[in-house]
Amino acid sequence: MAETTELITESSFRSRLRGVVECALFRHTILGLIVINAVILGLQTSPRAMAAIGPELILIDHVILWIFVVEIILRIIVYRLSFFRDPWGLFDLFVVAIALAPASEEFSVLRALRVLRVLRIISGVPRLRRVVGALLHAVPGIGAIGLLLGLVFYVFAVIATKLFGGEFPQWFGTIGESMYSLFQIMTLESWSMGIVRPVMEQFPQAWAFFVPFIIVSSFTVLNLFIAIIVDSMQTMHAEREDRTVEKIETVIDSDTRLVSREISALREEIAELKNKLDR
Repeated sequence: MAETTELITESSFRSRLRGVVECALFRHTILGLIVINAVILGLQTSPRAMAAIGPELILIDHVILWIFVVEIILRIIVYRLSFFRDPWGLFDLFVVAIALAPASEEFSVLRALRVLRVLRIISGVPRLRRVVGALLHAVPGIGAIGLLLGLVFYVFAVIATKLFGGEFPQWFGTIGESMYSLFQIMTLESWSMGIVRPVMEQFPQAWAFFVPFIIVSSFTVLNLFIAIIVDSMQTMHAEREDRTVEKIETVIDSDTRLVSREISALREEIAELKNKLDR
């Protein structure tokens, strides 16, 4: 009996905690603290701000960090093992854990990564979560397009090294230098006056090499990345709509069955009343 009472008390306590953690006020408060923390982290990079209110900024930063720690603990208590099966929960835990890393010189890189706390706003805003989810969903397609782009770069880099490496070793002397020069050309950053026109002074027909490369890399392959991401977002949106429709249909079916049972019960009662009246 005592054990049953303890279980009921624990369940009631977790239910109250769940209500606190999932309420809109709690979520909005955490999001507000994330934004404030982002501003503070930015101000800490300013020597003027640190000279004026440095201790206050550090104190507020520490207070907000411990609020995040308490929030993570509450979520672990409420969701237990399911918290560790949620990717966004693990992401929040990782970000907070980095912020708790010692501030010694050995951990200077981790100290710089504390700004990742700003990214917690992604897990708190549903629209941002959907965008990030679509990007992650598009990773296999993006990987395939990246492989295709790498093959295009390699083929054109070999050709460029053989054609222009002797006259322009600073740009096309090796495969690596050729790939970097082609990357600059692909981004359309000073590609004409900076690289192509000087090459065309020595090789007038070089345009026949560079123009197809720009068409293939900049105008075709790169646009495939956008197409993959857009298709992924549309697919996820369609899946979310399908799940919503399924939920609505489930609710309608359950309501329909309930109404049918009530109608059957009413018919039975009416039939019984008729039998009694006939008697």
